Parts: sequence; C-alpha cells; structure tokens
Amino acid sequence: MAGMEKNERRVVVTGMGVVTSVGTGIAQFWDSIISGKSGVSRIETFDVEKIASKIAAQIKDFDPTTFMDAKAAKRMDRFAQFAVAATILALEDSGLKITSENENDVGVYIGSGIGGLASLENQHKILLERGADRVSPFIIPMMICNMAAAQASIISGAKGPVSTVTTACAAGSNSIGDAFEIIKRGAATVMISGGSEAAITPIGMAGFSNMNAMSTRNDQPQRASRPFDRDRDGFVMGEGSGILILEELDYAIKRGARIYGEIFGYGLSGEAFHMTALEESGKNVVRCIKNCLKEGDIGLDQVDYLNAHGTSTPLNDIVESVAIRTCFGEHADKLNVSSTKSMHGHCLAAAGAIEAVAAILAVKNDIIPPTINLENQDEKCDLNYTPNISMAKKVNIALSNSMGFGGHNVTLGFKKYIS
Repeated sequence: MAGMEKNERRVVVTGMGVVTSVGTGIAQFWDSIISGKSGVSRIETFDVEKIASKIAAQIKDFDPTTFMDAKAAKRMDRFAQFAVAATILALEDSGLKITSENENDVGVYIGSGIGGLASLENQHKILLERGADRVSPFIIPMMICNMAAAQASIISGAKGPVSTVTTACAAGSNSIGDAFEIIKRGAATVMISGGSEAAITPIGMAGFSNMNAMSTRNDQPQRASRPFDRDRDGFVMGEGSGILILEELDYAIKRGARIYGEIFGYGLSGEAFHMTALEESGKNVVRCIKNCLKEGDIGLDQVDYLNAHGTSTPLNDIVESVAIRTCFGEHADKLNVSSTKSMHGHCLAAAGAIEAVAAILAVKNDIIPPTINLENQDEKCDLNYTPNISMAKKVNIALSNSMGFGGHNVTLGFKKYIS
C-alpha cells in the first residue's frame, strides 16, 4: 500500500448499520424498504397541540443499553446513542476487529445537523425552573454535534482521523464522501462514516412546522410523506442513524472481508442562492451529479438508479426532477428514481447516510426501492419514481443525492464491485 498512487486507491463498503423507524439493522431495514413499509405515526411523547405537524417517523423501540452500559447512555444525547448503535452494528456486519495493530488507521467521520437538541431543551427547562446550579455538567458534551463521531470513536477504539461535518441535511452524505477521500489520499485505511440525528423534539418540530415545511396530513400519518405526488404538502420528520464501513480495497481483500460494493465518486456543489431553497433551474444540482460521475469516469447512460433527496416538499421535488432530467437527457427515461424518505421520513443529517445504505443494497441485491404514496404524480415531476412497489432490475451503478439548507449539494456514487 505504501507505494500506491493516490488515484489507484479503491474504496469499498464492507459493513453497514442503521437505526431507523422502519428497522434497526440491515436485514430489518431492507425488508421494510422493499416492502414499502412506512415508519410514520402520530407523536405521543410530547404535547403537539400547538404544533401544526403532529406526526413523525419515530423510533419507538430503541433501548440504548442494548449497545452500551446505562452510565454511558445517560451521558449521551439520543443522536449520539443512535450513532454508537449503528456503528456497533456496522462493525459487526463488517467483521472488522479494531486492535492495537490497526487502531491508528481506522477513523470516524459522522455528521449531524442539529446535535443534542433534546438535551439542550431539557437542561434549559431545568435552568429556568430549578436554577443554574442544577444544570447538568454534561450538557455541553451531550449537545455538541461532534459527539456522535467522538462517542463512536471512544466505544470502537478507532484512533485515526475523527471528525464531524454540519451541513444540515447533506451532512451524512458529506461525511461518507469526506471519509472516501480520506482513504483515497492515504490518511486512513478504514473509515466509520455516516450521519445521525434526533430532532423530533418540541422545538425541532415547532421550528420546522412554523416554516410551513412539514406535512400536516395528521389524520393519515403513513400516507403523509409522498414525494413527487401532486398532493404532497411537506416533509415528515424522521430520526436515526446510518453508518458505513469504508475500506481501502487491498486491505479489505487481505482480511477476507465481504464487499457490498464500491464507492466511486463524491460530487459537491454550492447554491449561493437562499438559506432554505434550491435555485429553481436545478443547474447546481446538475453540476453536483456530473462532478460525482466525472470522479469515477462513469457515463450518464451507465447509471441505473438514483436515490433522490425527494423530501416531499413542493419546491424541492420539482427542482430535483428538473435537474435529473436536464443532467441525464434522454437517459432520464431509462433511469429508476425513488425517494425512500416516503418510508423512513426525512432524517435530516442522517438522511443521506441511511439513503446511501439503501442505494448500496440496491446495487448488491438488484432491487430498486419504491417511492410509496405516489398516487397522483405531479406533472412537473416527469421521471420514473418506481411508484409504490419495489422493482427487480440489474443495478450496476447507483447514485444518492442530498441537499442541505444553506445550499449544500452532495451526490455519492456506488457501483458493483469487480475485482
């Protein structure tokens, strides 16, 4: 490895872990996704009377002590607990053992957009009701965004590069892409990468709801997230974590790792346009997709599947659809697109990582996940969104799009591993 040129370093996915509203662990998650199962339900853990959107894709059965001792769990916010759980699952899936021999070559890169919002809310309430001297001394390390990566590093023993990116809903994808580049340039051999978020809290829900960004189809929770449908009325908040184990190919082969697929490209672009909206021509998203394909020397007509950002908001779905049509031209009609947010909701910084898992499994299993609740397709969204039912199809190349508030665009590229 020492004498290899940087552009010769191939990066493969050898393990994955997820904690989502539709399943914890790859098997349960994938079965739910290809079955079109929704994880959305009415919020009952706090008062939503004055919040217009009263539904979310909540993880109801999560017990952090399954993955860590009670003392450690008590000192972590929910978003960090999710990240640790997904990391443990991903490492188990990969078969990778972190030891004194490789610990310095294994890094962690996990993004979060909001961090420990629940901890901040809870401790602020204590501050107001009981006084400053009753605020937890752990509030700062519980709420800061880097603690998902830090806690994953501590619990796994990974001592290579450890970092965090906070680019809103693009953070999970940015983390995977940055981890990919870290391995390519030789700064690590293995990276634990992904995103984690737990923002289904009173202030999180109220803030997004008061932006009129979220669905108010409160009487039909499981039908509320409906990307590309003409009756969509906003996104549905989700929570969870997605983690990938990325490895330099030769190292993975040497240790006999199972390989899910290869990551070939990481596209980036900025909008320089608006705090929350995409520029309507989609030209910046087009540039992002093309940047990803260029890095892997992949032609437009080679792409089989695109996991869309597909938030179920009126503007985003149109702009992304226009961008895909503009980018792929005639090939757009041969391309399968879908938004798995229709099932697991919009998990903010975790979204891109969870959707990367779905894209990799599509490549591995030759199955396109569906977009559920697509009953009356918006005429301005004119692609094949794989409506309602998963589809068997050879998937050699898959892309995953993410866009974050502030104008952060990311496209990740995955392909079948060929030795």
